[in-house]
Amino acid sequence: MTQDTTPAELEQALAAAAAAAPAFGAAEPAVRAGWIRAVADALDAASGELVPIAIRESSLPEARLTGEVARSTGQLRMFADALQEGSLLEVTIDTKDPQAKPVPRPDLRRVLVPLGPVLVFAASNFPFAFSVCGGDTASALAAGCPVIVKAHPGHPELSVRTAEVMIDALKQAGAPDGTFGLISGFDVGVTALKDPRITAAGFTGSVPAGKALHEIAVSRPEPIPFYGELGSLNPVFVTQAAIDARGKDIASGYVGSFTLGVGQFCTKPGLLFLPSGHGLQDQLVEATGSVAEAPMLNDRIKDGFTSGLDRLEKVDGIHVWSAGAATLLQTTVPELLARRDEILEECFGPVSIVVEYASPDELHAAIEAFDGNLTATLHAEDSDADLARDLLPKLTARAGRVLWNGWPTGVAVSWAQHHGGPFPSTVGSIHTSVGVTAARRFQRPVAYQDAPDAVLPDVLKDSNPAGITRRVNGTVTTDEVTR
Repeated sequence: MTQDTTPAELEQALAAAAAAAPAFGAAEPAVRAGWIRAVADALDAASGELVPIAIRESSLPEARLTGEVARSTGQLRMFADALQEGSLLEVTIDTKDPQAKPVPRPDLRRVLVPLGPVLVFAASNFPFAFSVCGGDTASALAAGCPVIVKAHPGHPELSVRTAEVMIDALKQAGAPDGTFGLISGFDVGVTALKDPRITAAGFTGSVPAGKALHEIAVSRPEPIPFYGELGSLNPVFVTQAAIDARGKDIASGYVGSFTLGVGQFCTKPGLLFLPSGHGLQDQLVEATGSVAEAPMLNDRIKDGFTSGLDRLEKVDGIHVWSAGAATLLQTTVPELLARRDEILEECFGPVSIVVEYASPDELHAAIEAFDGNLTATLHAEDSDADLARDLLPKLTARAGRVLWNGWPTGVAVSWAQHHGGPFPSTVGSIHTSVGVTAARRFQRPVAYQDAPDAVLPDVLKDSNPAGITRRVNGTVTTDEVTR
């Protein structure tokens, strides 16, 4: 088991990150992109060593973990491409216009700059994609911020070895010392979060832990942004027309989704809303009963799941339809509304609840019972267009990603992705933790007014020496600017 980082070691990591911040943040986009690609290449090369460590510590299968490495290195390269192309900096130039009305306009040049050292709290359920080399780390590095990761205790050896690979790759590529670091220990993470050299933090974990850390971040003498992904129920709503058209596929897809990864995905569908008389009970029970036993990530998560499942099964109005490697429960909308706080509490693991509704009014009431979620899903047919138009605004108000005839497990790493949502799914629903715009969490805008070309950062100079994409007087271009 990895020892907690000592106070002296923590001070060294914080001081190194602070010292690295000016040079790392000021590096030309293409240079910083090269450093990030070097990390991706090194992780791919070390996959054969890292994956077996992850198997030992997480009980996850080799194919899943190999895919996670590829996801992690793929998103690093995606951020590097976006950085080098220029979109990540959002460079916007409005040249001087003495004739502008109602008053003359000065020369204004706006760019996003890095906040400074970022603290990342690693997650347990994705040892690569949301841990040491995960999306928070990748997006912060792309933003120009040195990163210190607080290792998750669920995979300590993997965390240390992954960090060693990344630090060596950055050093060999010429990045400043202190660009990346790793610390271990709960109290150590709290101490780091309070340190004035940390300018922002990212977190993936439970609601209680996330709320406690958020309170620390915003209660500092100089508060900092804290981006926490906390908990989500990811409800799925199904119409009668969808059941008539493809009820069997919906049943099998749902069970496959809520049991994927032993139910340890943040996007697991925790509730499935079906119309009364749906006729899918036998198929759902059979599919759930055929799920094979598989170990959970660690004893702490297993104990939490066991406790949460026991609590749910004792709620009045909850009935057990299937119990085994996965558990399927059932209730109705009136029962859910009567015991909202008890039923709408996330249970992290292979359990989900079928909720039956008797009318469109009950379906509307069920949606309105939810707080914020990462996702909300509607299974419907073209004939449901009027109903869908009524439901979608309510789903949109409660989720960051709204799916049509799909399943929420699986989060594509892309430009348009949004992985976030209203509280308590995240702290800060205006940002995503997956996709290119995740870097925006660790940047702030600065505008220069009437500054001479010679003193401007290269990305703002008239000649555009970096060759990046910029918006000049409203037009996206890579051309030079004429004053």
